Amino acid sequence: MKGRGGTDTWDTLGVHDRETEPIPRVSDHRRSDGDEPPARTGHHHDHAPPPPASNRVRTLLAVLLVPFALAAVLGTVLLFPFGAHADAKRPAGTPVHGVVTGAQAGPCSGQVQVGDQPGGDDCLVVAVRMSDGTAPDKQIRTVVPLEPTTPRFAVDDKVVLAYGGGDPADGGSYQLVDFQRDLPLVLLAALFAIVVLVLGRWQGLKALLALGLSFAVLALFILPAITAGENPLLVAVVGAGLIMFVVLYLTHGLTARTSTAALGTMVSLAMIGVLGALWAPFAKLTGLDDDTSTLVGLLNTPLDTRGLLLAGVVIGALGVLDDVTVTQTSAVWELRAANPAMSRHELYTAALRIGRDHVASAVNTLVMAYAGAALPLLLYSSISGVGLGNILSSQVIAQEIVRTLVGSIGLVAAVPITTFLAAAVASTETVPVRRKPISRGSPRTA
Repeated sequence: MKGRGGTDTWDTLGVHDRETEPIPRVSDHRRSDGDEPPARTGHHHDHAPPPPASNRVRTLLAVLLVPFALAAVLGTVLLFPFGAHADAKRPAGTPVHGVVTGAQAGPCSGQVQVGDQPGGDDCLVVAVRMSDGTAPDKQIRTVVPLEPTTPRFAVDDKVVLAYGGGDPADGGSYQLVDFQRDLPLVLLAALFAIVVLVLGRWQGLKALLALGLSFAVLALFILPAITAGENPLLVAVVGAGLIMFVVLYLTHGLTARTSTAALGTMVSLAMIGVLGALWAPFAKLTGLDDDTSTLVGLLNTPLDTRGLLLAGVVIGALGVLDDVTVTQTSAVWELRAANPAMSRHELYTAALRIGRDHVASAVNTLVMAYAGAALPLLLYSSISGVGLGNILSSQVIAQEIVRTLVGSIGLVAAVPITTFLAAAVASTETVPVRRKPISRGSPRTA
């Protein structure tokens, strides 16, 4: 029986998931005579191994993507600090671990206070038994001023002291600086890994491996290259390219969809880098804040603090960009599967409508992430009483505004860029035709 337009009512058109899983599209929901189509009872193997993309698609992706991959690899080789070590001063104090064995209020001289002494200084005298360092198992007494910003230490707290040299048995040689947090962080990381594995299973395991490799690129390439004196923005773009290729291909597989998403991500990252490099000097941003000033003081080599600011913009936007580009690429392929007759322009406009909703929420996510990180600074600025204009134009706030807006512009631009690339690639792929099995005893009429 033929449906309208001369097509067979029982034929379906589709492609596999990740380019090969068939997604049926029925020409007519009913037969021309008004009868429902027969129920499908034959076996249908939807989980067959996906065949590779066509030669035409592979060639197109290679021409578009290989230059970026080669640039990332070449940039890594040229910027990698082979055998070089950062020429930096040692921070004041050597970390020493210990356990608090006693804590009581007392004079800041460190002597035991007997009775009430008017005018005495308010300090906390803390006894600590050291776990390592130059005098393990020795107990020392150190004094901590009681101020609003001073942590409250209690017995059995595991703490970190800074040993400044001198007599290792003298409490005056140490400064109590922080708590030990190794165990809570390890337990939280283990809980995170368990949740990802339980819910994501094999895909979750690949995501964890990709996360580990991302940290490896950050720790073994990006940080050493920047501290060795290389341009921070250039290092960040190259490192982000490496992370992008590792994360996308390891998590989503070596497919045409993944390659298209990688291409869109790389173009968007380059746009963010260029836009930031233009706007930071225009806004007279130096990139110097408290943490950066401390870093500059420790390094004996010049550091481009403005480039360090832009490097943070690129790396911070990478994670959200991956999400947007993968989603847009999948949307284009699903639209192509649902209606193979759609032209390239129709694919682009339909997927772009989907992307508008996604990008609205993604931009809000990026802005809230930066606002959450800068919340103490925003609170301080809100009570300073110097006026909103002066607050927003200050160095610290202005660099957060530029960081947020540059990343958001790149995120918004990633939607049309990736959608255009995905439509160009998907429209060149031939959608296979496969018939549904007909149940036995149901004759097919011409």
